Amino acid sequence: MNAQMDGLLEKYTELLIGQSDTELKEKVLAWILYSHIAKSMPPLIQHWNHTYPTAKEDMKELIAEIKRLNEEHREKK
Repeated sequence: MNAQMDGLLEKYTELLIGQSDTELKEKVLAWILYSHIAKSMPPLIQHWNHTYPTAKEDMKELIAEIKRLNEEHREKK
């Protein structure tokens, strides 16, 4: 990823959950990609969920974690 896109992802992660490190940026990037595909190509996500049920559960946990971190960040403000 080029420096400009990495900077954008870092700032987005910081604004979304109040902190940013490599692990959090990777989680947010996975969430962004999954969410975008789910909205733009739902059949692809349905196929992926069916093909990789364990990964689907991992993604559900990741989405819940990001939601929780976002809510905690908003409460601090």
